[in-house]
Amino acid sequence: MRDLIIRPGLAIFSLMVLAFMIACTSGGDSQNQSTAPAAIQRIFDKPLYKNAIWGLRVVDLDKNVALINQLPERQFFVGSVRKVFSVGEWLNQVGPATAYNTPVFRNGAVDSNGVLHGDLILVASGDLTMGGRTNPDGSIAVSNYDHNEADSLGNAVLTSPNPLAGYASLAHQVAQAGVKEIAGQVIIDDRLFRPFNFRGQFDVRPIFVNDDAVDMSINPGTVGGLASVVSRPVSAALRVNSTLSTRGPGAKTLLEFNAFPAHIGTPGCTASIGGELATDYLPPLTNRFPLVQTFRIVQPSNYARTVFIEQLQAAGVKVDAPVVAENPTPLLPPRGSYPASSKVAQLAGMTVANDAKLILKVSYNIGADTSLVLYGLTQGVDNINAALSKEKVNLSTNYGIPDSQYAFVDGSGGGNTTATSVAVTQMLTQLRSRPTFTSFLDALPILGVDGSLSFVTDFESDSSLAGAKGQVHAKTGTFVEGSAKVLVLKGQDFAGYINAKSGRHLVYQLVVNNVPINEVTDVIKVFQDEGTISAILWRDF
Repeated sequence: MRDLIIRPGLAIFSLMVLAFMIACTSGGDSQNQSTAPAAIQRIFDKPLYKNAIWGLRVVDLDKNVALINQLPERQFFVGSVRKVFSVGEWLNQVGPATAYNTPVFRNGAVDSNGVLHGDLILVASGDLTMGGRTNPDGSIAVSNYDHNEADSLGNAVLTSPNPLAGYASLAHQVAQAGVKEIAGQVIIDDRLFRPFNFRGQFDVRPIFVNDDAVDMSINPGTVGGLASVVSRPVSAALRVNSTLSTRGPGAKTLLEFNAFPAHIGTPGCTASIGGELATDYLPPLTNRFPLVQTFRIVQPSNYARTVFIEQLQAAGVKVDAPVVAENPTPLLPPRGSYPASSKVAQLAGMTVANDAKLILKVSYNIGADTSLVLYGLTQGVDNINAALSKEKVNLSTNYGIPDSQYAFVDGSGGGNTTATSVAVTQMLTQLRSRPTFTSFLDALPILGVDGSLSFVTDFESDSSLAGAKGQVHAKTGTFVEGSAKVLVLKGQDFAGYINAKSGRHLVYQLVVNNVPINEVTDVIKVFQDEGTISAILWRDF
């Protein structure tokens, strides 16, 4: 049984919204204030933080001086602030204009009747969005309440673009190339990198459909009848069956579903949702229906294969192979053996600058882990563990950050990810000096404006702080651990840049560890306090 307000038994998860160098200080630390000023200390001293540990490091980037330096060498739990490293390195390595394009090849000849006597192969490139987040003006669609965290946060707001748009485009191009029938198989070549396990949930591969999620938009129906459950994408790869009933005002809302349906790639694969939905239930975050929850696509290649076949059929291409089946990778030719003359379609990916915006604005964990693997490919390795090793060398050699200053387990900040404030502020300082900085800064959440900082607005009630809105660009990180009875906010972190009221350019990390909380929604209070502290830094420094 799942309670939408609190999710009992959730051991480790990431929240984006509620949840939602050493060189730069050498010679400067002797001039710094080692503890926080009084206005900030008053927040640190709140009863909520009685047994918590605060770290705060603020550096004046123009003078190369640390202004506040509280516990700079302590290894704090930093959660998704880890993404500053993985995404920043990736952006610097490949450049913001790089795009991961996805080609389709025929492995066989097309006769005069348009019949392909052979296989049609989509070669996965690691494109995170596959055309499913492209707005009409070409920009990337990002919701402040992203569906990737819908089950943890209790709700989300879906973006507008068709999540299958890229697959539809590829299918149309295949038809335009003169292919009317495929007598062989349709295959996803997913060999770009070795699959990696995402937080014990499923193995990520270099092919994506709707961020590897099937969304459910839920609305109450007539009392005593079924609730309305509309899923997207719609595909035979995973049907959604609902027995969710509508109850009258005052009833308890409980949903029952397994977010990780097995058997994708098997005909008749179905995911079910049941339980009860009260007509007066107030969905979290938005305070209005629809309520959004998700199923995870645990077999991405199988799902993508079916979706591609369905889009080919919609484009008028006959496919002789079964629509729903395991992705037949044993039939693939050797890697890299596709002649250019056999290409029949290609989907242009969004730029890495846009991908970075998706990952950092909403703290897209799967995307961040994938970015680390894509960085690894540039270093000659094809798996996440080897990429982590290559990253250590890169951070030490090119950013001046020794591996004694952090402990990273993946690319997104999962588990016991830690870093010192020295390491975080040094990385941010180094990124500011790189040609890619404009794209990196544009990708960060903005205080009171968008992403995981969009709802952080309590500081605006103080007229002296209200001007901080839009002047703080920072990545957030949240690490909550516990059970239904005991929850601990092991880490809540802001790290980024402040254009101070004084005209100073500041880089900072603000982090608190070990805050006991009663429920996940209590994290809002910590977010708001850290937002207020960020605004004080804007005002007073």
